[in-house]
Amino acid sequence: MSETEAPAPQGTPRRRLLALIVKEYAQIRRDPSTFLIAFAMPMLLLFLFGYAVSLDPRETRIALVVQDDSAPAASLAQAYVHSPYFRVTMLRAVEPARALMADYAIRGFVVIPPDFGSSLAKGRPQPVQIVTDGTQPNQATLVASYAEGVRASWMLGDLAEDGLRGAGQPIDVSQRVWYNPALKSRFFLVPGAIAVVMTMIGTLLTALVVAREWERGTMEALLATPLRMTEFIASKVVPYFLLAMGSMALCTIIAITVFGLPFRGSVLALLLIAAAFLMPALGLGLFISSATKNQFVASQVALLASFLPTFLLSGFIFEIASMPWPIQLLTYAVPARYLIPALQTVFMAGDVWAIILPNIGILLLFGLAFFFLCFRATRRSLDA
Repeated sequence: MSETEAPAPQGTPRRRLLALIVKEYAQIRRDPSTFLIAFAMPMLLLFLFGYAVSLDPRETRIALVVQDDSAPAASLAQAYVHSPYFRVTMLRAVEPARALMADYAIRGFVVIPPDFGSSLAKGRPQPVQIVTDGTQPNQATLVASYAEGVRASWMLGDLAEDGLRGAGQPIDVSQRVWYNPALKSRFFLVPGAIAVVMTMIGTLLTALVVAREWERGTMEALLATPLRMTEFIASKVVPYFLLAMGSMALCTIIAITVFGLPFRGSVLALLLIAAAFLMPALGLGLFISSATKNQFVASQVALLASFLPTFLLSGFIFEIASMPWPIQLLTYAVPARYLIPALQTVFMAGDVWAIILPNIGILLLFGLAFFFLCFRATRRSLDA
């Protein structure tokens, strides 16, 4: 065979991989929904959890029933009126307060009983009654806690000037809150929102890529080439890994500059945590895509297997310790459970490697398991 008749050499693995990555980026550019999920939806989630969703009982509507005309009762009433946590409606009887709460006009009411001042002067202060709306248990607990906090602060403050500090508060409790002194819910909701964003990009988008190849018939053409499965999987992972890291960086910048979120850790720790989480997120998405071979089915399975567990079972909104123990056991299988504490640590406390490194290790183990399943589900065969 002459030199001109020799078969063209096959491309090297590096050239094949680069060509596939370029092809995947071209596919991403042609699909507007990818940019909506990667950039528009993260911004919407950040602003939603940064502004619209708040667990802080700021200006919560309550009623204050003052049944005593003494100076201490008036002083305590003013403490509630001037509290930034409540918007107070003044009343003289309990029945109107009950009617307002039944109509959802208020979330609770505080009753200052008769003879409150005289009993306090005798060293036997009557308890202040706090009634909250139990139809919303979380808010009811917060309202009761903050209402009791106003009363306790008043006892330690105003009465101390009159020498009656020991009348109702024999022990001086000094509270100190670390890492989030203002107790702003935004400071732990926004890192959780970043975790939800990374889950959506890592799992939801990659859940469509292999199924798209099967639906469009391009998978058969790829299988006819000398392409290795490792190259095929890598060509799907690299673009979405970089896309998710870029979206995470954008979300972090917005969280710090717009929402005032503190960032006490290092960029290196943040990148390590994000990269470790993307391994199970991308692996799960590719496994779902390879197993279903249908974009609609893959998207629904991805929502059920990643987005909902991240939202409900990761500790993002609901505290894991308050869940029933079977559900607590189930949360150990949710990768986002290990991402959110690490993110909150980097933002709020700093580089506490004793917390960060174990979570990174568990995330990498999840990633190995999902990529193993992905390789088992992705075959060089047209058989089902």
